[in-house]
Amino acid sequence: MASGVAALRGATTFEHDDAEHVGERVVELVSAMLERNGIGHDDVISILFTATSDLHSTFPATAARRLGLGDVPLICARELDIEGAMPSCIRVLMHFNTELARAELRHIYLHNARTLRDDLPE
Repeated sequence: MASGVAALRGATTFEHDDAEHVGERVVELVSAMLERNGIGHDDVISILFTATSDLHSTFPATAARRLGLGDVPLICARELDIEGAMPSCIRVLMHFNTELARAELRHIYLHNARTLRDDLPE
């Protein structure tokens, strides 16, 4: 397959709104997304983070910079506050260059966020 741009999804949850705890969860998630899909730093185009309205302690992008992604465009936004939606959740949309086919991508859902996409393989 020829090289192209792909989008990868992921999500995680946090138990308490503490910058260290939230940061650890974001690092865990982004690391897993990169590792399980063989994505190198130079392949990452941009990352969009959304967080539920109960996150106030830190920007998810701040944690991603710990992984050396400070030169990658990162943006944070507020997740829609939908009644019945999962609380304490951070979602990620990562754009990257790859030779993988869409069917080969490994979207990553950790902790309670696993229930958001229980149709995906582990």
